[in-house]
Amino acid sequence: MKILHTSDWHLGRSLYGRKRYEEFEAFLNWLIQTIEDQQVDALLIAGDIFDTSTPSNKAQELYYRFLYRVASSCCNHVVIICGNHDSPSFLDAPKQVLRALNVYVVGSMTEALEDEVFVLHTDDKPKAIICAVPYLRDKDIRISEAGETIDDKNAKLLEGLKDHYKGVCALAEQKREELQRAGNDAIPIIAMGHLFTAGGKTVDQDGVRELYVGSLAHVEVSAFPPVIDYLALGHLHVPQTIGKAEHIRYCGSPIPMGFGEATQKKQVVLVEFSDITPTIHEIAVPCFQQLIRIAGSLDEIYAKLEALKVEQSSAWLEIEYNSKEIIANLRQLLEEAISGSSMELLRIKNNTVMDRVISLVSEQETLDDLDEEDVFIRCLDAFEVPEEDRKELMVSYKEIVKTIHEEDVNET
Repeated sequence: MKILHTSDWHLGRSLYGRKRYEEFEAFLNWLIQTIEDQQVDALLIAGDIFDTSTPSNKAQELYYRFLYRVASSCCNHVVIICGNHDSPSFLDAPKQVLRALNVYVVGSMTEALEDEVFVLHTDDKPKAIICAVPYLRDKDIRISEAGETIDDKNAKLLEGLKDHYKGVCALAEQKREELQRAGNDAIPIIAMGHLFTAGGKTVDQDGVRELYVGSLAHVEVSAFPPVIDYLALGHLHVPQTIGKAEHIRYCGSPIPMGFGEATQKKQVVLVEFSDITPTIHEIAVPCFQQLIRIAGSLDEIYAKLEALKVEQSSAWLEIEYNSKEIIANLRQLLEEAISGSSMELLRIKNNTVMDRVISLVSEQETLDDLDEEDVFIRCLDAFEVPEEDRKELMVSYKEIVKTIHEEDVNET
């Protein structure tokens, strides 16, 4: 049996206001072709299908058209779990209809573990047991108590995550034993998850949010039961294995989510089982839209832009100006430098201005230069909040922000 592991599509995401639907469509077309070329039996999508809980009509069209095309291909099954960017109720709403296309959707944790553990059959023969664990929200796995510290909360979160995987894997193992007693061969147990593992790698501007308040709630490899033959993870955008466990993997996002990922090699993961031992292949995803970050003095930037024009580049650009001389019309000069080319200037970082007004919002500084935490820190500075009071305020603020991000606006 062949499975293909992908995640973190973030359909609908834009980059500094630039829509990216052509990139997403190109990737999905490539993915369909890869499924056919590799004769994939099951596709696993480990969360963050959409970038927001209220995806645009265009993002939805790409999603449903893709699922229809997969159903018409050699691929017998598609398994989708919810990520932290997704709306559980939105993903779950058409799940019964999608089952007719052999698409299994698990939007949220339920009381019945059977909803997350099921057997995939081909030609009426069991081929794999899937533990489709969605993103486990704080409220799903932890009961809040008055007076508990952030360390207490993190300990409860980790225990809740560990207990949940223990439960679904015990059920999967039970199903495998029942199938063997019925005369079937042993089949692999394949788990899925959308979480942040301890030691996981991230990069600048990848948009990866902390799932829980406090980095202590990063899951150790030991939390996953050894019965798992392959663990398909989502959430981190950098392709990577966890620890020394080759069978526990993030496939990463298929397209760069920001300029911090511009030079990163993107991939999907093909896993082949002849018995219960996985043979793992990394398949490179083509670059559908080049992102280039240029830094230096104005002369250095001009030189690099000229070289790109000679190459007839159609890259999207982020330019970081580093020089002592203040240039008031920097954007105008750079736009003129790329005129006549297919390149687009998406962002300018004027470090000369930023260094001079580091604690103020200048005319050249926009909200693109700040994140939610930067804004809150500036508020603390503005009101001269003592250092000893800031830690508790920051924890409370992060909890509020997380609640806002995870609010399921589609839930009735």
